[in-house]
Amino acid sequence: MKLTIIGTGYVGLTTGACFAEVGHEVTCVDNNPEKIAMLLKGEIPIFEPGLAELVTKNVAAGRLKFSTSTAEGVESGEVIFIAVPTPPMPDGSVDLSFIEKVAREVAESVQPGQGFKVVVDKSTVPVKTGQKVAETIKRYGPEGVEFGVASNPEFLREGCAIDDLLNPDRIVFGTHDERTADVMRRVYSPFNAPVLATDVESAELIKHAANSFLALKISYINSVARICEKSGADIEMVAEGIGMDERIGRSFLNAGLGYGGSCFPKDIKAFISISESLGYPFELLKQVEEINDSQLDHFLAKIRESLWVFREKKIALWGLAFKQNTDDVRESVAIKLAQKILSEGASISAWDPEAVGTAKKFGNLEGDITYAEDQYSCLDGAEALVIATEWPQFGNADLAEIKKRMRNPIIFDGRNLFDPATVAQQGIEYHSIGRLPVT
Repeated sequence: MKLTIIGTGYVGLTTGACFAEVGHEVTCVDNNPEKIAMLLKGEIPIFEPGLAELVTKNVAAGRLKFSTSTAEGVESGEVIFIAVPTPPMPDGSVDLSFIEKVAREVAESVQPGQGFKVVVDKSTVPVKTGQKVAETIKRYGPEGVEFGVASNPEFLREGCAIDDLLNPDRIVFGTHDERTADVMRRVYSPFNAPVLATDVESAELIKHAANSFLALKISYINSVARICEKSGADIEMVAEGIGMDERIGRSFLNAGLGYGGSCFPKDIKAFISISESLGYPFELLKQVEEINDSQLDHFLAKIRESLWVFREKKIALWGLAFKQNTDDVRESVAIKLAQKILSEGASISAWDPEAVGTAKKFGNLEGDITYAEDQYSCLDGAEALVIATEWPQFGNADLAEIKKRMRNPIIFDGRNLFDPATVAQQGIEYHSIGRLPVT
C-alpha cells in the first residue's frame, strides 16, 4: 500500500521505516526542511538501535522517501498517519495545535478525485480527538471527498522500537466504519500479531490507560522498596516473588529512581486532565505522580546522609538518558538528579554512551559540569559515583578499576545494577534502592 507519515520525529520516522521494511511504499513528511535535508543525506536525527540501517536499506530499495510537502503526501498516500508532537500544557492537558494544523492541511490538500483516504491519529491523543479530526476535515476540505478517520496508538519502547514495530505484541486500531477498518487491516496484514479493532474512542483511551498502569507498577514497587529499607527486606527478592504471580508479572517491578522520558510523565498528566474534564478525578494517578516525584528526593537524601554536603565535592555521574539504548533526555530523571546536585554546589563529571550531545543541547545543566571521554576517566578523583541510567556496561563495570580511580570509593546505585555482596568484597561502600547499605 501507499502510506504517508506526517511528522518525522521518533514515532513517525521509526514507524515509516518499519512500514517500508514490510513492503509498503512510504512517504515521510515534515515541515522542518533542515530535518528532511538531513534524512535525504542519510543522516538520522535520533539514536535508535537499528534505525539508521533500516532507513538506508529502504531508501535504497525505493520504498521510503522524504518530503516537506503535505500536499504531495496526501496525494500519494492511501492512508495518512498523523505522527506530530502532542506536548503538555502547563495544566497537564495536551496541546493539540499540531494535530489540528495537520488535519487542516490534509483537508486543504485532498481532492475529490484522489479516492478514499484514511486519516489516522498515530500520536498519543486524548479521547475524542478523532471526532475533532473528522470535523476539521469536513470543515476545511472540498465537497465530495471520501475519507475515514482511525486511531492507531503506538506501543513503542525507546531502545527497542524496531523490534516492537516489526514484532508487535498487539495491534490496536479504532474506527467507526467497516470500510476504514478494512483499510487498516490491509495496512497491518504483513504483521503477525493479535489485532484488536475497536471504536475510535476506545483505541484513544487504551494508550493512556496502558502507560498509566505501567507507571502505577513503577511507583508501587518504589513504595515497597521504601518499606524494604525500613524493615531489612530485599526489594529484588520481594519483586521476584511478586512477579512469579502470573496475574502480576515481573516487568516494570524494578525499583529505582522512578519513571521519566517523553511518554510516561506527559501521558499520566494528560490522563489525569482527561479524566477530570470528563467529571472523574483520578486520585490514584495523582498518587502515582506524587510517589514518582518523591523518589528522586529520597535518593538524594541517601547521598546527603553519606557525603553530608555536596558543596565542593566532585561527583561522577553515569547516565544522562532517561533509559538505556537511547539518547533521549526528555524528562530524564538522570538530568533532574544532575540539576539538583549542581544546584547544591557540587561539580559533576558525567558520561553516557549516547546522550552527552543531547544533554549538552537540551539538558539545561548549569553549573560545574564536565563530560568525560569514557566511563572510567569520569571517575578520576570523584568523591562518589552516582548511577542514574541502566546501561548494561555500567552493571558490567570493573569494580577494581572503579575503586582505583575514585578519591572515595562510594557508589550510589539508582538502578540496582550491582550485587551488594560483590561490591562489598572490593571494599566499596554501596547504596542502592530497597536494599540495605553495604560497606
